[in-house]
This record gives sequence, C-alpha cells and structure tokens, in this order.
Amino acid sequence: MAKIKKGDLVVVISGRDRGKQGRVLEVVKDSDRLIVEGVQRVTKHVKAGQSNRGARTGGIETVEAAIHVSNVMLVDPETKKGTRVGYRTEEIERDGRTRTVRVRVAKRSGKDI
Repeated sequence: MAKIKKGDLVVVISGRDRGKQGRVLEVVKDSDRLIVEGVQRVTKHVKAGQSNRGARTGGIETVEAAIHVSNVMLVDPETKKGTRVGYRTEEIERDGRTRTVRVRVAKRSGKDI
C-alpha cells in the first residue's frame, strides 16, 4: 500500500521547489516518482504540427516533471505542515461480515488522512 496517492496534498521538502505545496496528479509506481501540480516545472520543446481544424500546435511549453517520492511529505489536514504517515487498523462490519481496513493517519496530529 502506497503512503502517497493521487489527489493527496503534499509539500516539497528538498530541491529547488522546497516549501511548495501541490496536489498529486499522477503516481509512477515502478520508479517511485510523483507528478505534483505546480512543482518541478520544466520547459519542453514540442514539435510543430496542425490540429484537425488547422490550428498550429507545438512550441515551447512548461510542464510538470516527475519528482521522487522521498522529496515530498504529506500535508497534515490540521496543521497544514508536512507530516509522516502511519496506519491504524479498523474493523468494519458490512453485510454481516467483518473486514479489516487500514486507515492512513497523520503522525503529527493523529488525524485521519
């Protein structure tokens, strides 16, 4: 189970974008990297082409590049600062059966994430 998931609010703890916060847009599991909104922006040169309506596409664009998962921390919902992630197990009864569910918990405040 991953500690950081798509849609989570994270803060960058190292690198040139240190201190910035953003939402996780994508998780690349095989390389342990994330794409975070507004963080690690790079210029990308896109080959010129045409769309179906004849409009020109391409040129120089700024896009978010992947950042390693070790360089970000989850934001605590209460303090709005970076926090470590812990887990708590809960027993949930549904349709007459009990299931064990792992819930992510912020280590800083103890609140559910």
